[in-house]
Amino acid sequence: MTQTILIVEDTRELAQLLNDYLLLAGFEVYCLHEGTGVIDWVRANTVHLILLDLMLPGRDGVEICREIRSFSQVPVIMVTARVEEKDRLTGLDIGADDYICKPFSPREVVARVKAVLRRSSADSGSTGLLQLDPLKFQARINGHLLTLTVVEFHLLSILANTPGRVFSREQLIEQIYSDQRIVSDRTIDSHIRKLRKKISEVHASELIHSVYSAGYKFVEE
Repeated sequence: MTQTILIVEDTRELAQLLNDYLLLAGFEVYCLHEGTGVIDWVRANTVHLILLDLMLPGRDGVEICREIRSFSQVPVIMVTARVEEKDRLTGLDIGADDYICKPFSPREVVARVKAVLRRSSADSGSTGLLQLDPLKFQARINGHLLTLTVVEFHLLSILANTPGRVFSREQLIEQIYSDQRIVSDRTIDSHIRKLRKKISEVHASELIHSVYSAGYKFVEE
């Protein structure tokens, strides 16, 4: 399957240069030149990676990346002329997967894109039993589609990415609710109950185990 890259870059010549190199590398490429329409585009289309400029007309890349992370785990590479360490850390802290400073080699960008996509694929949490599609927020068990909410999908992904590891409720809250909202342990327990119920409808064995006084873990038989 051809993977789709979205380039969000207001300098049209640079966007065209990246577009040409990515096309030659075998990707399908789309370009946007301002920040205002990015979120609607991402919600309406399947995209495998976003090259996102930090400084854009209409809406800056930091705001865009933060909002994307509220509903999608699609890989994001920040592309910017800002070279200060604090700017790079800001991009990574809000969920960017990599950071490229201008000026850059287009070949390096293509290499970074391929590396991030490989890493994203390896971290998808898919196993022989469980298949996760982070772009569509879909999970299947032995081919059976689970109808999950975004929070339930994130919970399952976190647990399945490291089978056997015990996650406390606090750790799950921190990873799922990055906006620092106040969420109680009971909220996590409620989501886990619903997730278990949906899994039990298509699979007999329990996959999410409670660890007394510690939290939850994913165990695939």
